[in-house]
Amino acid sequence: MTATRNNKYLAFALCVITTSVNIQGPLYAIYAQNDGYGVLATTIAFSLYVLGVIPVLLAFGGLSDKIGRKKTILISLGLSIAATALMMFYPYTRALAVARLLLGVGTALMAATATAYMIELIGSSDTAHATTWVTASTTIGFGLGPALTTVSLLAYESSQPASFFILLACAFLSMFLVWQLPETSPKQLNKVSMLKLPYFNREVIWYGGGILICWATTGLVLSIIPSVLATHGLAKYAGISSMLAISCGLLFQPIARKLDPKVSSKLGIMILLPAYTLLAWGALHANLPAILLAAFAASSSCYGFVYLGGLSGVTRSAGKEQARASAGYFLMAYMGFSVPVIFTGLIVDRYGAAVAFYAFGLFLLLGALILFASGSILQVNQARFEPKNL
Repeated sequence: MTATRNNKYLAFALCVITTSVNIQGPLYAIYAQNDGYGVLATTIAFSLYVLGVIPVLLAFGGLSDKIGRKKTILISLGLSIAATALMMFYPYTRALAVARLLLGVGTALMAATATAYMIELIGSSDTAHATTWVTASTTIGFGLGPALTTVSLLAYESSQPASFFILLACAFLSMFLVWQLPETSPKQLNKVSMLKLPYFNREVIWYGGGILICWATTGLVLSIIPSVLATHGLAKYAGISSMLAISCGLLFQPIARKLDPKVSSKLGIMILLPAYTLLAWGALHANLPAILLAAFAASSSCYGFVYLGGLSGVTRSAGKEQARASAGYFLMAYMGFSVPVIFTGLIVDRYGAAVAFYAFGLFLLLGALILFASGSILQVNQARFEPKNL
């Protein structure tokens, strides 16, 4: 019973941390209007999140070994609180850039700690069970934030929506709950260096490539689609599209768990291409039902099959380097979450949305072709990826 309570407390904390990441999403157009900036400025501010993520994943992957798992999660929660409070009192794109940087640091600390902490709290050698808890709670959180803000804005339009107050209350509650969790990091590890570079093998690179193009699509939905919708007077629905693009993937994770990780990832990539085609068409023609349907389909790909399949494949292939391999996987994911999105925002401002969507579609197609052509690199280690009966 205690173990079940502990993993629920940790899962709640992971959900709160990831909820804070995208809770400002539906307000991006308002922040840009307040500053008089365009789409490029918004995408740059959005992508500063990754400037917080990458240094932590590269250089501070061993922080939880040094100071403890619990303290690391508490720091991440504190950064979520600080970022949300900043946006409440200073609703501008400049503040968004700082908030996204803080959220990136907090999310990276969480990503480098969560899976290992969950495995230790559960106390089982079955990493799939712990991975399921982590992917489910973070998938819900990433999509819950914009959905809460959208509902709040539909009830009462404000740059300080009720969703921000709800999140802050939940974050303080979560800090209290996490404080009660046991510290699972062995004491002798407290003497090790914080510097732990991500671990890469062929599986991490291949699965990381899959999540890279998927999270690039998610970043497009979160940062650029709101501005496109705003030009058609549909800005208030941006949060719904963001929620559909992330949290609905949870519905497909039970199917993904029954599949070989490689099969799950390839299936997700096959779904991603037509989903993006529909998304681009809907955005260019201001067709809201098409956008929402495409966001739902993209979610099944990105946060259903590819996210869970990739993380499972990476952790099974890494042996004792699971934490470092997870850091490498998320490093590639967040590279996709930022670099392609920034270039797409630049193209939108200079050449228009149509050219930008075509260019991004070409990027996805090339990425998918490379992954399918290089899938044979996993065959050598195929024995390690036999699906388990869950």
